[in-house]
Amino acid sequence: MRARSPDLSDRVERPDGVRIAWEVTGSGEPAIVLLPSAPIIHSRQWKGQVPDLSRRHRVVTYDGRGNGASDRPHDPSAFEEDRIVGDLEAVMDDTGTDQAVLVGLCSDGVLRAIEFAVACPERVLGIVAISVGLPFLAPHPERQAKSATEVYERYDGWRKENLNYWRLDYPDFVRWFFAQMAPEPHSSKVIEDLVGWALEGDVEAMIAEWSVEPVPPLPTDAAAVEMLVGRLRCPLLIAHGTEDRCQPIARAERLAELTGAPFVRMEGVGHVVPGRQPVSTNLLIRDFVASLPSAAGSGPAPREARWTHALDRKRRALYISSPIGLGHAQRDVAIADELRALRPDLEIDWLAQHPVTKVLEGRGERIHPLSAELANESAHFAAETHDHDLNAFQAIRRMDEILVANFMVFHDAVREGEYDLVIGDEAWDVDHFLHENPELKRTAFAWMTDFVGWLPMPDGGEPEAALTADYNAEMIEHIDRFPRIRDRAIFVGDPDDIVPDEFGPGLGSIRSWTEDHYQFAGYVTGFDPGPLVERREELRRELGYQLDERVVIVTVGGSGVGEALLRRVIAAFPAAARRINGLRMIAVAGPRIAPESLVAPRGVEVRGYVPELYKHLAVCDLAVVQGGLTTTMELTAARRPFLYFPLRNHFEQNRHVRHRLERYGAGRRMDYATADPDAIAAAMAEEIDRPITYRPVERDGAARAAALIAPLV
Repeated sequence: MRARSPDLSDRVERPDGVRIAWEVTGSGEPAIVLLPSAPIIHSRQWKGQVPDLSRRHRVVTYDGRGNGASDRPHDPSAFEEDRIVGDLEAVMDDTGTDQAVLVGLCSDGVLRAIEFAVACPERVLGIVAISVGLPFLAPHPERQAKSATEVYERYDGWRKENLNYWRLDYPDFVRWFFAQMAPEPHSSKVIEDLVGWALEGDVEAMIAEWSVEPVPPLPTDAAAVEMLVGRLRCPLLIAHGTEDRCQPIARAERLAELTGAPFVRMEGVGHVVPGRQPVSTNLLIRDFVASLPSAAGSGPAPREARWTHALDRKRRALYISSPIGLGHAQRDVAIADELRALRPDLEIDWLAQHPVTKVLEGRGERIHPLSAELANESAHFAAETHDHDLNAFQAIRRMDEILVANFMVFHDAVREGEYDLVIGDEAWDVDHFLHENPELKRTAFAWMTDFVGWLPMPDGGEPEAALTADYNAEMIEHIDRFPRIRDRAIFVGDPDDIVPDEFGPGLGSIRSWTEDHYQFAGYVTGFDPGPLVERREELRRELGYQLDERVVIVTVGGSGVGEALLRRVIAAFPAAARRINGLRMIAVAGPRIAPESLVAPRGVEVRGYVPELYKHLAVCDLAVVQGGLTTTMELTAARRPFLYFPLRNHFEQNRHVRHRLERYGAGRRMDYATADPDAIAAAMAEEIDRPITYRPVERDGAARAAALIAPLV
């Protein structure tokens, strides 16, 4: 799922009949055009930049010839230089972009941006040149030592960059090539994206592009390149990685010498800077655009500057509550209340999104205005779910675009506010990108989570096991190298709640590492279960339930991923009613599933969002739920019987949550794949009167968490 969809999209047809697909996202001047690296990949290479830049600017992207939604010509003449550069002009014309800042990567982007700026200087306000691919400015001995057309007995190394081999095994070439382009450790997702985009392209279009003879206006030697660069008049920013295996950094150094342009040397970074270093790329582009003379006065009027003496500042915290479901919101507001009890002068702003904002608004909490600019994570998870199957680990990997976009929103909120503290309850974007960019940390940071360790699921086999181990290794390396990022790391639970697993081969025990790096708050229910249990009959009447009814609550959380389970349990009602006298079923659709979309038989009441759902769960006779931790632990704390159905391939629900519930002796785990409506009805009848022998749940978790956080503010 995209972090932000384009506002406009179309295709412009060129004189040679080739159609070039473009998208426009956002508004605001100056416009920014992100050039493609075609035909090997398409404009999705800028997925980490478009959502952020389009918050302030009109951003234009387009697919180059040979990939994406553009045509795939096989005639080499279609890839002649004047036609490629002409595509940029045609897209700007078709999108009504009179002037723009151009951002290019490698030769496809940087060379074409410079050529266009020289030919049409009045239309280019500035250029950001990333991974400079200007030919002839410096040699690349390994690439130049092989032929692109010779038939080899063996294709290895750069010999894979060969037209004959592309026809033999193009997938192997792109896998090898992009491993060279992103050589940084822990780059699996970037490489996976690049390979996927390349395989969406066309081998014959690639061959056609490589078959073009280098004739003017394409520079044919170093003197021609230097002459071209010498005619450049617009501002220029250069950024290049020291580990670039595609374009020698000497090419960027020479361009900086020729132009006097500022040069950002990115130590330890490979070729695919926008993909592997999206945050630093966004900030480089932002700062460059803001520095341009043309940018002055083109945006909103600058706000009045303010600076407050430190001791006169109010205590302020920014609280980030994970939007995956509603359980985090319940516990986070409880912790916030306890924190305010310890620090009565503390002001808390919430950076949150639907459905969390629904809980916060109901309590009168203050929601940060930038919350409106967050990309929706719950919608992403709902889109990743298919018939009660959600590979949570892979869904989080595929959420990388959303996480980048939301970190940039967080970055702006902290930069513009005078916060003493940031509290992140499973704010994965904040934790990851602060460790990737430690210089951006501006205030104290308290990190909370109720699980530690990515774990593979059996269906993923060895590839997923290798990926989860790599993600765990990166996390461990982050914490070891930058322990200052997390001023507090709080585990919502006790040491015994941690799974008895390893992070991966040679990475050690999850429990042992967590005990060394976290403090423990005990479980945080967000409410005191004692009074609810003590006055259960009175509370039932207040909520509209009769004492002689057998009330079953069916709820699947706030993310919208449980619709299939909700439908199946509703279908089990007739069979269950035959087994359970006086059965009344309440099916809670939550804030993301339309109640009217659920067809229910007589005796089943479908409700949408239910405020304080935990009270209803505390008085029910039985609950049927997903395998999420917060809902199952609410039921455990309230000492109610329940059936829970972990989502297939959801590592947290199947491994972390299951381990914790088994420790408490709570609930009955069900397999959605084998539980038809009759089996569900039978299980409901068996469990509704089962004696409760659960281990007691802590009642002071929120206070303990707040006591750990309070010294930071």
